[in-house]
Amino acid sequence: MSKEYALILGVSSGIGAACAKEFAKIGINVIGLYMRRPKDQIEQLDSDIRAYDVDCRLIKMNACNYDQMETLLSGQDFENIKIKAFVHSLAFGSMKPFIHDESSKRLNKKNIDMTLDVMSNSLVYWTQSLSENNLFIDGSQIISMTSSGARRQWLSYGAVSMSKAALESATRQLAVELSTKKIAVNAIQAGVTDTPALRKIPGNDDMIKKVTEINPSKRLTTPEDVARVAAMIGASYDTWMTGNTIRVDGGEDIVG
Repeated sequence: MSKEYALILGVSSGIGAACAKEFAKIGINVIGLYMRRPKDQIEQLDSDIRAYDVDCRLIKMNACNYDQMETLLSGQDFENIKIKAFVHSLAFGSMKPFIHDESSKRLNKKNIDMTLDVMSNSLVYWTQSLSENNLFIDGSQIISMTSSGARRQWLSYGAVSMSKAALESATRQLAVELSTKKIAVNAIQAGVTDTPALRKIPGNDDMIKKVTEINPSKRLTTPEDVARVAAMIGASYDTWMTGNTIRVDGGEDIVG
């Protein structure tokens, strides 16, 4: 009998790591991909997940190397398992403006293509391969991670903003195409969340100050806030809720 797992891309920190622990807490096995993280941190995450008496497989791999993806999903690591929840939590992109007098300080085609590939296109390619390898089940849940940046602009956020808008569109399209397979696809729009990725955004101090002031709870969203909702969705076998962008932000968006 196949065992059910949550597959998490970007598992090593922030929202991805919090999701892994939350899925483990409710008894769902975890497979997580990471790219750059010190060995001791990965060992600690592995220990934290296994403490809930679930299987854990943390795999060092570039999630946007699609040849490696195909080898992984068709190989031994994925024998006799099914993906109950697929969480796309990749957060890596170029933080430069579109326009700058110095060409080295503005986005170029390579920067934009890379950001779109990591933060949007990869959702489609992984979903295609998971489906092709018959790894989903009736009631699988696909969860992408977006932000209000999909429709709001910040300086030097252009490539990421484009990617988040494309990610939301891909989420809706996949929801339509997978509906007959009884697979749900939804995006979580987290509020401004205190993660390593946030600290890389130029002007993040001002962003944090503003959000803390306007959020009804007077705080940032935490990775754990997001993970609890992701696990609640991921554990469900009901696929009638699909194609949505679900805000997990303590009311930040409606007042901001």
